[in-house]
Amino acid sequence: MKLPLNINWQQILLHMFNLVLLFGGLYLLLYKPVKKFMDERAEKYKQMDDEANEKLARATAAETEIAEKTRKAEEQLALDIAKARREAEDEADSIIKDAKKVKKQMIIDAEDAATREKNRIINDAREEIAQLAVKAAEKVLSEKTSVEKTDA
Repeated sequence: MKLPLNINWQQILLHMFNLVLLFGGLYLLLYKPVKKFMDERAEKYKQMDDEANEKLARATAAETEIAEKTRKAEEQLALDIAKARREAEDEADSIIKDAKKVKKQMIIDAEDAATREKNRIINDAREEIAQLAVKAAEKVLSEKTSVEKTDA
């Protein structure tokens, strides 16, 4: 049976059947494996994304914890520094007080020593003056006796 324009229904149906077979084969051979591969790949990337988000959350929590510990350590360090500074100031004050006491005692001892030395010098000077007076009196008396002897 021949139709106008050389249309052969048998050939058209055969071509359509071939086309359906081609699309079916391509669907089974290419589309399904590629779709399966793409789904697996999407699942893999989703898992990687989930793991990355989980790691990021853990890292953020760790960072927050470290920041908190650092802040606490800095506060403790500031307290320790202030305590050490107060202790150092107290010890310095104590040392200064002790030094002032020692200074006062040294001044008192020096004044006492100076007073004793002054008294000793005065006593020595009095004794020397007394000895000189005795010698002078002896000299005067010896001169008188020599003058009397000479007069006699």
